[in-house]
Amino acid sequence: MIKLDDYLYDGHTVLRILHEFSDDMKKAAEKNDNIMDLNHSNFLIQYTELLEHNEFLTSESQRILNFYKYLTKEYPYLAFTFRGRIKSLIRTEEKYNGYIVSFIDDFYTKNKAFPALPDIKNCLNRFRDLIAYRFVVSFPECHLKEGEKREDVEVKYLYEIANTLPKFMEKFGFTAETSSMRQDLSDSPLSDEVKPYYRDYILHPKASGYRSLHITFFDNISRNYMEMQLRTKDMDDYAEIGMANHSNYEKIQEKNRTRRSSIPVGEFPIFDDAIDRVSSLQNLDLSKVNVNMFAAVNNSLMNDNCGLYRGRLILPYEHLSHFQNDQIG
Repeated sequence: MIKLDDYLYDGHTVLRILHEFSDDMKKAAEKNDNIMDLNHSNFLIQYTELLEHNEFLTSESQRILNFYKYLTKEYPYLAFTFRGRIKSLIRTEEKYNGYIVSFIDDFYTKNKAFPALPDIKNCLNRFRDLIAYRFVVSFPECHLKEGEKREDVEVKYLYEIANTLPKFMEKFGFTAETSSMRQDLSDSPLSDEVKPYYRDYILHPKASGYRSLHITFFDNISRNYMEMQLRTKDMDDYAEIGMANHSNYEKIQEKNRTRRSSIPVGEFPIFDDAIDRVSSLQNLDLSKVNVNMFAAVNNSLMNDNCGLYRGRLILPYEHLSHFQNDQIG
């Protein structure tokens, strides 16, 4: 079986690793008539193209900048930031195989049978956040009126901005994608026009307490998907340094991506391959990895300049309100 961790010890660049990994997987898939591995190889090619030919990020960032400029004029008293990242190679490979594991496990638990190949391939269509942007808003306390709570004011503005986002982005070549998640949004402040596009984790927080608004766009110019997350500063703090921080999230995901329930070993090779690929990455000792532009003392302390383990950062736009003494009408 072809696994990513077999390519991480020869001092190669991430791009060379991706080329060799996807090429070898394609050859093995064709030899063994393995449609899922062929699909996997094609996905890796897509990811490689994203890293190798990323000139589109300049165009994408400039078009997102239009929304940033609009917000600075409409909400000069708000502080907010835009941050972007391209998902790291290891996280991407874990998530791809994790989708397969969770889908097959859920299907088997419910039906006591294995899903058809087209259905497994279709479950991977959810993977649309290789590029993700985060919008964080904060309302300076000096602007609060008597009796107002900052979180309430920020949430109000956040939904207001979320209602304008899809139509605005449409003018610059982005098409909002209908969410596949079924949520009861009858009580959501989102307008009826935009509700189909959002996953509202503010109205429906995750079990971890994570709160945010998520929306996916298709960039018609670069022909790729990207996700936007909208949240308040308190929500962002909780997601980054609180109980819903990424390390805790990944620990939960690690369990989900390696769960087997009652599926016997050797019964369904697609499931076994996916769970083995996830497990091997979760057990990596990053200090032993030899990848160009990457170094680690341990699995927590590292210097990642290539997007192997931590996502590549893009688009740092910041608007820090200077209206610190003005009355807001």
